[in-house]
Amino acid sequence: MENKTKIYGKSAKLQEMLRTSRLVAATDVPVLITGETGTGKKCFARDIHLRSARNTQQMVSINCANLAEDMIKPADQPNDAPEPQELYAAIFSAHNSSLFLDEVSELTPRLQLQLLRFLETGKVQQAGNASKKCNVRLITACKTSLLERISEGHFDSDLFYRLNVVPLELPPLREREDDIGLLMTAFFKDLAEERQLTPPAFTRGAMAQLNQQGWQGNVRELHNFCERTIILFSGRTVDTTNLPRAMQDNNKSVKKALFHLPATGIELEAVEVDLIHQALDKTSGNKSRAARLLGLSRDTFLYRLKKHSIQV
Repeated sequence: MENKTKIYGKSAKLQEMLRTSRLVAATDVPVLITGETGTGKKCFARDIHLRSARNTQQMVSINCANLAEDMIKPADQPNDAPEPQELYAAIFSAHNSSLFLDEVSELTPRLQLQLLRFLETGKVQQAGNASKKCNVRLITACKTSLLERISEGHFDSDLFYRLNVVPLELPPLREREDDIGLLMTAFFKDLAEERQLTPPAFTRGAMAQLNQQGWQGNVRELHNFCERTIILFSGRTVDTTNLPRAMQDNNKSVKKALFHLPATGIELEAVEVDLIHQALDKTSGNKSRAARLLGLSRDTFLYRLKKHSIQV
């Protein structure tokens, strides 16, 4: 399938989000995209628009945090003062197209009311003019939980349920470890063509460290790393010592956990017994091979069988 916006990844969660987004692209239902900073919310919004019947028109994109603050009424402003027009203007400009409202959680209460009114009536009120019908497909995104904003009294619940018809929750890059190498290859290919530079190579040690990064900035941070690296190390080999100091320090201080202890705790002996049974099942009861799977000597494994009264 054509990758219209270059969304790369083979992880199960990302593929699930892609399947959902491409199913709803053919409809006009509102979509709410959530995810941490840098996970690709705008890319998904653009992909939905380009795969829709509205793709002959340009998608209109607005960052709600940047909307003018003149909706905060001064004390001496009359109650019948005209409403701010920035949001209505954006809706009007997206007629027969898609409107992407990024950081929708940042809408002030007055603008939330405007958006809710449009979703209920399909009309916008322009200054000095009668209301006008607008045919707009709405795609919204935010990095914070709107449910939390509702519980704090900062977001209208009616508006949330109108926006959240199809939710897309994008996974952070730390949950897509298998995609890091794939993303780097794709980014370096594009950057090499754009900058006429040769992509660097990476040692196994360097790649192991990159795979263990937390990537708090997600895909955006990885892209920035690739851009910086192709400029500084074009055609060269990158080792662990060539990685940014912050990455080296991070890998020294943080080791990737093999097992995440649940908040409720565990019974360690029960886990040990379960792992022994799993090893025996995988090796059809072969004690020597089961011991190797668990990283134990045969004598230690036999001792644990006796300790837990496990019959083979």
